[in-house]
Amino acid sequence: MYDLIIVGAGPAGITASVYAARKRLNFMVITKDIGGQTAWSGDIENYTGYQFITGPDLTAKFEEHMRRYNVDLREEEVVSIEKRGKHVWVKTLKQEYEGKTAIIASGKKSRELNVPGEAEFKNRGLTYCATCDAPLFAGKPVAVIGGGNSGLDAALQLNKIAKYVHLINISPDLTGDPIMQEKVSASPIISVLNNTKTLAVLGDKFVTGLKIFKDGKEELLPVEGVFVEIGLIPNSGVAKDVEKNEWGEIKVNSYNETNVPGIFAAGDVTDVPEKQIVIAAGEGSKASLSVFKYLNKLR
Repeated sequence: MYDLIIVGAGPAGITASVYAARKRLNFMVITKDIGGQTAWSGDIENYTGYQFITGPDLTAKFEEHMRRYNVDLREEEVVSIEKRGKHVWVKTLKQEYEGKTAIIASGKKSRELNVPGEAEFKNRGLTYCATCDAPLFAGKPVAVIGGGNSGLDAALQLNKIAKYVHLINISPDLTGDPIMQEKVSASPIISVLNNTKTLAVLGDKFVTGLKIFKDGKEELLPVEGVFVEIGLIPNSGVAKDVEKNEWGEIKVNSYNETNVPGIFAAGDVTDVPEKQIVIAAGEGSKASLSVFKYLNKLR
């Protein structure tokens, strides 16, 4: 039996693992991937200690730090987290693990458009990760759907690669950081389409365009790539007994405790405001320190 099971290896989960290792806890980390949303980010200019670093490079730094401690890392998909008796049980597609405590740091996943053609053309011209797939669209006209930081970041990544970028925003104005908006406005190949709704993804074998609704009428927008960046939803469904807010985020107090004793949560999966890498990392460290104090009380 473990002292602690950490679910997720994004900034929160990795930082939690570093602190757990330094406290000499008997713990493990279960994750589907390493880095979480950080691995999908483009240029990062607001993480303390790095004036500029890319998401994949920062992810590599995180992973290197974690592996220095010979962490028991299992790449498995978690299907349930529950408290049974005095202990926490984490079930994956492969097996079940028992721990005295758990930290849920499972982050968020991309929100889907839910329009015709989205499922059909997924990975055939439609993607949710500019960092992963932007190079595949070199010299091609593309569309980015979303007017927040994720959408602006994707547009700026594609600005260096694509022939032309249509930034489609359902709201009257962009909502991303002003400095990112300035960079988008300065680009000669990015056009912003505000008050524009995406109706369908079109294509044959691969994406050939979008059907959009703008200025009271439907239009066809010819593009060869579509990047969906309309926000994220928390990966919290596996924790059924843990209290969540209306958006599915796990409710935590200032000690990262949930309503279930022994189950803690940290990072973007929680209701802590502002989804930032530096905040998730800080919450991960705080969660591990809270676990350490909780275990001391048990002893």
